[in-house]
Amino acid sequence: MFSHIMVGANDLAESKRFYDAVLGALGIGPGTVDDKGRCFYFTEKGVFAISVPIDGNPACHGNGSTIGFAVSDPAQGDAWHAAGVANGGITCEDPPGIREGEMGKMYLAYLRDPAGNKICALKRM
Repeated sequence: MFSHIMVGANDLAESKRFYDAVLGALGIGPGTVDDKGRCFYFTEKGVFAISVPIDGNPACHGNGSTIGFAVSDPAQGDAWHAAGVANGGITCEDPPGIREGEMGKMYLAYLRDPAGNKICALKRM
């Protein structure tokens, strides 16, 4: 459905360090910075990118927005979360773990990146 997702960053180096760590926990290699200062993470299923906003205004998170990353199991989700916290992320929502609801049983872990964007690791059980 999606070709790519891009989020804003106020400090590209800080955000790249964070995303290199959390996406590295998912087996994705370090991001590649292009000549325009945007950082891209390429996979067979799509592209995730970070960029300082081109309009010159500060990056800000979308209230109510969350970007979810698929994990293979709760252990990979826990490693993802730990990598994020160790690299400038802030844990948010409930602690990582398995939850049950209307959409079934799933593992969830939430973080805010250095620019405040909310991201999630998810595994449907």
